[in-house]
Amino acid sequence: MKAANFKIVILSILVMVVGLSCKSTDRGQLSTDEESVNKIENDTVSIANEDVGYEIIIIEPGFNAFLKGTARQEGYYDQSLLESRNSLFVRQWNIRVTQPNNYDPNLYEMPINYDPHIDYGYEVNYKLYNYFIFFQLKYKQQLTELVPRI
Repeated sequence: MKAANFKIVILSILVMVVGLSCKSTDRGQLSTDEESVNKIENDTVSIANEDVGYEIIIIEPGFNAFLKGTARQEGYYDQSLLESRNSLFVRQWNIRVTQPNNYDPNLYEMPINYDPHIDYGYEVNYKLYNYFIFFQLKYKQQLTELVPRI
């Protein structure tokens, strides 16, 4: 099986789309549809590589700002560390997706298709790892025995 033959969607999370359209502004008025679209676009992180055949789409308010301003810069971690941590996080994430009675199904909506035998490259592993850190800190979740920190 060649990885280039597959289009792998790793992660797509839609959070608070309805909330964005109803959120009030400082003036006490409802946000317009255009403002909501701009917020969603600013909070969308997308990565694609046709050579490997993968795509990551993360739509999460605050993640883009976290990635740019809070997360360790690219190159801080080596790819093998990111891959090993992502494998652990993905495994636990997917377990939680299958147990909606034990874990909030609004947080764990979709399984993540991540194959540790495929080299997704540094960028994908870096952004996926940082999404897991962001997710754990924002929603006060702990996916593994590793305490999420920056």
